[in-house]
Amino acid sequence: MKQTNLWTWPALLLALALVTVLGARGVALGEPTTALKKDAKELEEVLTRVEQKYGAKGFCARFTQIAAIKAMEIEDTATGRICAKPPGMMKWEYETPTPQLITTNGKDLWVYRPEDNQVMVGKPPVFFEGGKGAGFLSDIKALRTQFDLSLETSEDPNLYKLKLLPKNKKLDVSVIHLYVARKDASLARIVTLNAYEDETRIDLFDPEYNLDID
Repeated sequence: MKQTNLWTWPALLLALALVTVLGARGVALGEPTTALKKDAKELEEVLTRVEQKYGAKGFCARFTQIAAIKAMEIEDTATGRICAKPPGMMKWEYETPTPQLITTNGKDLWVYRPEDNQVMVGKPPVFFEGGKGAGFLSDIKALRTQFDLSLETSEDPNLYKLKLLPKNKKLDVSVIHLYVARKDASLARIVTLNAYEDETRIDLFDPEYNLDID
């Protein structure tokens, strides 16, 4: 019986070409997967270091806050001191331009303005829900529970840049960029943007750790 050879030269060349192309595509597709695994591992390492640094006792730091309203081209700068302790305790002491004190124990919130000689009482979500006011500083575990996290390329080689997308979508906060020092995992900068692209940037410096805060 005569055997028919299906592998003519044109067909064989086409098959070899397909193997070459598909093989190359397989390598190309494999590279992002490896990169994603590497990013996930690095992100986990950064989060673990941050949690170890901020997850037990309290900390305090100086801060500079710049709030910019894009549509109106308005920018305000404030300075002061923040103290926070898990779970839920936080105090923002604004010194300039207008002195005021914002304090919460995780259940209630007080705003004291010396110039008005009055205290306003409210609930923490009004100021800190969904990452507003860097509320996660009072419970660093909220980074994992309240946000979808990823690593981005940082403009500063000395800092990691984490992208935080709130799981509970609101107009007040669309994305947060958290900058973490590579050297010691200290939180250096928090940049919050809302749906209107208004930006609030908080730079932290002169931190103190392992404090007993009441």
